[in-house]
Amino acid sequence: MTKINNIQDVSFGNPIGTSIGNVTAYSSDYNTADPIIYKSRSHFRSYVDDIYMGHKWQCVEFARRWLYTNKGYIFNDVAMAYEIFNLRSVRDVVNNGELALNAFENGAKRLPEVGSLLIWDEGGEFDETGHVAIITAVFNDKVHIAEQNMAFAPWPNGQNYSRAIKAKLGSNGDYWLHCPSNGSTILGWLIQTDDETDALISPLPDPIVFNIEACTAPAQKKENAPWLNLANDDEYAFFQMMAGHRLSCDDASALRYYRISSQAHLALETATDELHQMFMHATDYVLEHPELLEKFGLPENLNEKIKRSWSNRANQLVTSRFDFSMSEHGLKVYEYNCDSASCYMEVGKVQGKWLKHFQVKGGTDAGTALFSHLVNAWQARTIDSVIHILQDDDPEETYHALFMKSAIEAAGHQCKILVGIDSLTCNENNEIEDSAGIKIQWIWKTWAWETALDEIRKNPGDVFNKEKHERLIKPSLSDVLLNDNIMVFEPLWTLIPSNKAILPVLCMLFPNHPYLLDTRFELTEELIQTGYVSKPIVGRCGANIKIIDKHQQVLAEKQGDFETRDQIYQTLFPLPYVDGKYVQVCTFTANGNYAGSGVRVDSSMIIDKDSDCLALQCKHDT
Repeated sequence: MTKINNIQDVSFGNPIGTSIGNVTAYSSDYNTADPIIYKSRSHFRSYVDDIYMGHKWQCVEFARRWLYTNKGYIFNDVAMAYEIFNLRSVRDVVNNGELALNAFENGAKRLPEVGSLLIWDEGGEFDETGHVAIITAVFNDKVHIAEQNMAFAPWPNGQNYSRAIKAKLGSNGDYWLHCPSNGSTILGWLIQTDDETDALISPLPDPIVFNIEACTAPAQKKENAPWLNLANDDEYAFFQMMAGHRLSCDDASALRYYRISSQAHLALETATDELHQMFMHATDYVLEHPELLEKFGLPENLNEKIKRSWSNRANQLVTSRFDFSMSEHGLKVYEYNCDSASCYMEVGKVQGKWLKHFQVKGGTDAGTALFSHLVNAWQARTIDSVIHILQDDDPEETYHALFMKSAIEAAGHQCKILVGIDSLTCNENNEIEDSAGIKIQWIWKTWAWETALDEIRKNPGDVFNKEKHERLIKPSLSDVLLNDNIMVFEPLWTLIPSNKAILPVLCMLFPNHPYLLDTRFELTEELIQTGYVSKPIVGRCGANIKIIDKHQQVLAEKQGDFETRDQIYQTLFPLPYVDGKYVQVCTFTANGNYAGSGVRVDSSMIIDKDSDCLALQCKHDT
């Protein structure tokens, strides 16, 4: 951060200045944040009128809050400030619509205006993040800007802006701003205007670049040759489940793989990063609003424990999976699987080996970086004991657990797999131990949290034996996973973003967002007219999903064990039908950021546990 004239810095959360519209800028000196005031992650989230502005007190938060206060619109959330320069619309909060946003490169002939967004690229002082400020006054030789997270000192007395930046007006009317930050670059400014004169025109990609292409690998006498290394435990487990060296259960798809364009791959990466942040905002919002939390169908005696899990900033998500429909008709998210998601090994290891074995050229494995991202995510966790992987006795969970074990061990942690919980016991201190007497302190699980919750629902009056300080003889799954002395990945709070009840909340918080399908708690006339999908708020593998078209014809449905759960209703946006198969794109995160992609395919419109995970390749640019 920059020191201004040796003025004394102020501590985190205290005002450093006030801009037009009485918008306050605050110190973002995180080293001075008072842990009594900012004791959980919720306390670092900024809301105005129940609209999320950003993380306190970042530059993006101030820019969104300034625009909302003074203009009535905000821009959609971004992972990094420099990405704002690529946005081409803002959201009119009052009228619930979109307004045009145009970008003007530094040196453009259209001068910035009061309320323009000034954007720095990543690099130099703003390494990885970039920076954004609000332009509050424009002159031929300078502009005034207001900002946060640039300095911790108060703005000069009587000044409603943080600093001035030198400008120069060229002989051709070109307007240039000097960049005062070491090694950094000013990209330009953004103006809310329909007039594209002199604007940076970023041609929209032809929608067909988002179409998924079905391809056939050249057999070259390799179709029946082995390609999985059976000396590797995870690959041997995969080989056993698939009954051979194969990626598809369908012989007709033995040589099939799918390709996407580099533009589509970039769009998936951008969408994944942005949607993760949106789901986190919605999670925080739900936990702050009891009337919404009720709609998630969770045992009431768990609510406070879920909130504590969310508040505990060490309780971070390691990895997760988004499910998308992507085609020339658009890119839409179906749901977020951040509790016991599957397909990691298929995408992070098997599809790459398959593509290499069949010598598929012309692109790169879309999951090639997933394993390294998982290793980095585990390295970021401060873990001081053995990580126990808890799995059910299931072939898919076996190779899934073995693959994750290899990532955990590559990160430098000790790891041990437990199949079932029958081997677990309790010592004299009521601490849960494995059969070797190792205390259970860290868990990564393949069990769904809902399995543990079902135990609680069956005995609602007996929350957790451990909380009554009773000696446990044989701990149940809920005794293990809900133990305050055990850290579980993925954490308990993932019950919120994984629950489909969050989808209507997202639509409320981010109306008309391009990645979201209109989703409601009640079936509306508009949904009936367009066609809709009914989904239980909790379910797995497509169970109890029903797809109904605008003529009220049932196009597809799956039976399952979740028919008694509450439903949500989502606009019908079918998966693309590519060469005889419906194709769903899955993206994976590590530490909340994009980590890789894969596809699941089926002859049915509803993807379930038996749907194939086939190889996905990202085409090289031509």
